Amino acid sequence: MSNIGERWQQRISKGKLSPHSADSHGSANSHSHSSHSPDTHSPDTHGHDPHGHDPYGHDPHGHSHTAHEHPNFKSFYTYRAEVRRVLLITLVLNIAVVILKLIVGGLTGSLSLLADALHSITDSANNVLGLVTNQLASPVPDRDHPYGHQKYEAVGALGIAAFLGIACFEIVKGAAERIISGGELVTMSATSLWFLLTVLGINIFVAFYERRVGNRLGSNILIADAQHTMSDIWITIAVLAGLIGVWVGVQWLDVVLAFPVALLVIRSGWVVLSANLPWLVDEMAIAPEAIHSVVMKVPGVLNCHSIASRGLLGRQVFIDMHLIVEPTDVLSAHIITEKIEQQIEQEFGPTRTNIHVEPHSYVEREISYGLGNHHA
Repeated sequence: MSNIGERWQQRISKGKLSPHSADSHGSANSHSHSSHSPDTHSPDTHGHDPHGHDPYGHDPHGHSHTAHEHPNFKSFYTYRAEVRRVLLITLVLNIAVVILKLIVGGLTGSLSLLADALHSITDSANNVLGLVTNQLASPVPDRDHPYGHQKYEAVGALGIAAFLGIACFEIVKGAAERIISGGELVTMSATSLWFLLTVLGINIFVAFYERRVGNRLGSNILIADAQHTMSDIWITIAVLAGLIGVWVGVQWLDVVLAFPVALLVIRSGWVVLSANLPWLVDEMAIAPEAIHSVVMKVPGVLNCHSIASRGLLGRQVFIDMHLIVEPTDVLSAHIITEKIEQQIEQEFGPTRTNIHVEPHSYVEREISYGLGNHHA
């Protein structure tokens, strides 16, 4: 063993670093496994007697990481059940909203209200779509999906954007036809107004309920659906204003208000699209400079480069990097990568880090792709 390796083994024996079993991890040149944090290593998850962890790693206990069932995966099933419950509640409420709007729209002949009912039908369709994608979207890898299934949820959110586009087209089309060819006069009554106020109250409850739970869980599908429902609230308010105008004799107001309603729908669709498309095209999730800064604080690291990340920060991020370390033996290099994974997960949340270890003689100043010789 080289002098450098001997120094690192001395640090290990003094308690500064402590190894896992090297047999279960292969060579230093290709080190890849799921993320770890101090919270994920407990007697319950390992199935052996309790052992203490010092700040740099683990006391020697010779176990393999390949058999872990991570708490992140366990907690996801609770997360998915809660998302499903919220979607079922909002589905029932959205169906009630559609029925009320269709009844009032049929009684009054209001074009803007019938278009609003169409928009609400997409709410119900979105809930069904959300239930399907929520069932499929799991971070737990399998043979066919080694990186998990979470992109199904982003696909569902993009489906919501598509439904918003359809609703917008129908609103503009109906308003244009009313202007060109005219149509029946819109009638209004106090009963119809009370129905619409009830609809407005339901929509407000659904939007804030979904947004609150979605933000707490970090659920794209709930946040996107809440955004959709918020657009429905503004649409209903615009329709109410138009029908009040009709009530006092301003018939053209119903048609005119159909156009700003369409603009609100377009805006909602763009917000949903821009929030989810980067996830599907594997856009950078964490700045490589930020990852580099965390890694360089770990003792024994000389440099890291070719850093790449993808996924959704706060939910699941996949990180790849090349690591140059001081020690030359496999065991010491492995201990360093373990510490790096812990530090990365503590800093950025759920991550799966793939590390390619290189010898200390290797020189590379490029920390990420497309940055040339830029280094932190």
